[in-house]
Amino acid sequence: MSKRFHKELNEVKKMILALGANVEKRVRMATDAIVSCNIELATQVKKSDYEIDEAEVEIEEECLKLLALYQPVATDLRFVIAVIKINNDLERIGDQAVNIAQRVLTMSKERISSCTYYFDYSVMVKKVKLMIRQSLDALINMDVDLAISVCQQDDAVDDIKREAYSAIKTIMKNNPDQLSYLINLFLISRHLERLGDHATNIAEEVIYMIEGEIVRHGQKGVIAS
Repeated sequence: MSKRFHKELNEVKKMILALGANVEKRVRMATDAIVSCNIELATQVKKSDYEIDEAEVEIEEECLKLLALYQPVATDLRFVIAVIKINNDLERIGDQAVNIAQRVLTMSKERISSCTYYFDYSVMVKKVKLMIRQSLDALINMDVDLAISVCQQDDAVDDIKREAYSAIKTIMKNNPDQLSYLINLFLISRHLERLGDHATNIAEEVIYMIEGEIVRHGQKGVIAS
């Protein structure tokens, strides 16, 4: 491949890493808003979503241009394909951060003292933030072992979501007057769980990029614990 192609490829890598850093910042703000019920943080996340959307479109256009102009093969082709998919997952992570922010804003209108009054999401938040951080580190460092570790953490996040559902469902029976608040509280667990799913998707694409193996849907044993 030409020097120009590899120069443009490096630019795409810089763009996807910059988007990753931006998305991680939004997730940190949104999840901090859950724990502290910080309305200002939630509002900032909601208002800044357009930045992530614009970056996602720009990266996709650059990847499609590389495919059309240079027709890369082997490792370079895998890289471009993986970036297109990771780009999509990063945009969706941004969407989930906005969804969380919206839930916090909605819940703030209820006469409840704290967004986590009935269920403490701090452990789930910590796990999801770690998964996103590690999936991006795996991408930056081309670290397949770290990517596998991210995939293996997803079940723990799913378990907390089920715990939240069970706890909040019981609380609903005893507090029917707070049904709206409790529904939004539960939906936060769904958004957090989706963040973990997208981090796992990114990790799986890193594995594909490095190893050339598709590990989605349990098709390969590489991510088995």
